[in-house]
Amino acid sequence: MAKTVLVVDDDPTQRRLIQAVLEREGLGTAQAETGGQAIDRMTAGGGADLILLDMVMPGMTGLECLAELRAAGVSAPVIVLTANGGIETVVKAMQAGAQDFFVKPVSPERLMVGVRNALQLTQLTAEVGRLKKQAANRTTFDDLVGQSPAMRQVKAMGSRAAKSGIPVLITGESGVGKEVIARALHGASERGGKPFVAVNCGALPANLVESILFGHEKGSFTGATDKHLGKFKEADGGTLFLDEIGELPLDMQVKLLRALQEGEIDPVGSKRPVKIDVRIVSATNRDLAEQVKAGAFREDLFYRLNVFPIEAPALRERREDIPALVDHFVGRFNVEEGKRVMGCAPETLALLTAFDWPGNVRQLENAVYRAIILADAPYLQPHDFPAISGVAMPVLESAPRPAAGPLPTADHVGVEMPPAPEVPIRILDERGHLRTLEEIERDLIQHAIEVYAGHMSEIARRLGIGRSTLYRKVREQGLEEQIKEAG
Repeated sequence: MAKTVLVVDDDPTQRRLIQAVLEREGLGTAQAETGGQAIDRMTAGGGADLILLDMVMPGMTGLECLAELRAAGVSAPVIVLTANGGIETVVKAMQAGAQDFFVKPVSPERLMVGVRNALQLTQLTAEVGRLKKQAANRTTFDDLVGQSPAMRQVKAMGSRAAKSGIPVLITGESGVGKEVIARALHGASERGGKPFVAVNCGALPANLVESILFGHEKGSFTGATDKHLGKFKEADGGTLFLDEIGELPLDMQVKLLRALQEGEIDPVGSKRPVKIDVRIVSATNRDLAEQVKAGAFREDLFYRLNVFPIEAPALRERREDIPALVDHFVGRFNVEEGKRVMGCAPETLALLTAFDWPGNVRQLENAVYRAIILADAPYLQPHDFPAISGVAMPVLESAPRPAAGPLPTADHVGVEMPPAPEVPIRILDERGHLRTLEEIERDLIQHAIEVYAGHMSEIARRLGIGRSTLYRKVREQGLEEQIKEAG
């Protein structure tokens, strides 16, 4: 999902120039010619991911606008534009909450460096905030990604359940994010900030289930060299999340039912029961009602757990949330891996939205993670998701290959090329002066198009640039016809 930059400047020419640079890099833009218009947009729901704000405007100045934006709770990063680069002006802007400043006229390169840095810092700040809330068990339903009708229903039901201690059973396919919902339920409740303990019942060793859940006394069995509190006691005062509850053995279901009914547990080897204060949230990807009929799950425990059911929707049932989820994962993995990916190309986002995602959000998360690691362009391309798009990754340069070798084509058929004569690229004009970098670059790209018969992947690889960058330069230099002729 493309980021949006709000350009606030009373000069329409400046706005158009900045807009052209931003849109050429795949960013969305919005414009305002006064500070008042900018405030109205940012506070009335229009919003933007970044604001470029001119310091000198008629009526409200840039500093006054910035102060009102911050007072209104607008947290989007702001970069100020000023014709006066004096230290006093810069200090005032930074004290008012600006993140960076440009002295007009600003070069496209400097503009994009500042914009990318600002957006990356926003991602870093958001990720730090997310991790802090998760570590403090303060995640709430406001932190859940998605505004589809199905997710709004989950948030509404969860928010109501959080206000009481009612047992909640979260159902849904594997990978839909049942634990994320459980954490939000805990964080939004009065127990938020207290322990949240998650247990995967399907991963517990059969001979240690009782000990892991209820604890044991020292010496109660062979190997019990120390006292162990157990998950119920660890979660005392907080929430115990029992994931894949349908996998719990029948004999343990009896003991779990007693713990829920009596509010106490019997640690292995203990002479007396131990009182506990735990809220139980359980989850399953199975049909527990069918398991009850088959005798694989106790009916009395089922009714005890299934007091307030919440169904987590499959990702294919909430496709409109996919762009927001992708954006969330891109920001998170950018921070974790030190990458600077801006988002997805439009064709890539359309591809991801149309896919069925049998593994749900977990599969999408892993697919984006892999794409971020391999991406070499500002925006994720279809070939970054080969298992979904069917488009192979471009061949990486591993060893020198002669120009006469077979080149890959769109249908993967090799094309033999004769050795090309070396054609020097002129760097001086007829009068002996240096030609502009743009002219030299155009000649070089034109020569590469001729040598490699218009095969863009190979041209990009040989020039050492990304394919998206190459396509952009071809458009800027007006070389589209040469591509068609060479192909």
